[in-house]
Amino acid sequence: MFKLTEEQIRSELSGLQGWGVVNGKLHKDFVFDDFIQAFGFMCKAAMHIEKMNHHPEWFNVYNKISVDLVTHDAGGITQNDIALARTLNSLEK
Repeated sequence: MFKLTEEQIRSELSGLQGWGVVNGKLHKDFVFDDFIQAFGFMCKAAMHIEKMNHHPEWFNVYNKISVDLVTHDAGGITQNDIALARTLNSLEK
């Protein structure tokens, strides 16, 4: 697993709605109608996350979930982070 270059990250971000890079990590804030919807999203996501064995840094307050993705072992953003961002976006709908 290799750290992506800045150019590779920019290219991948063009297809990842709502994601950006903040402090060297992929970042997105998911906002839902209420806590139940936010928590439901986290539960659905947890199943996929565990299968991928690639766990996000995330923080939930009421209807908002802030997610940061980085591969610590690689020292930056990798294809695993991109894949998880795509998965999370697909679950948002």
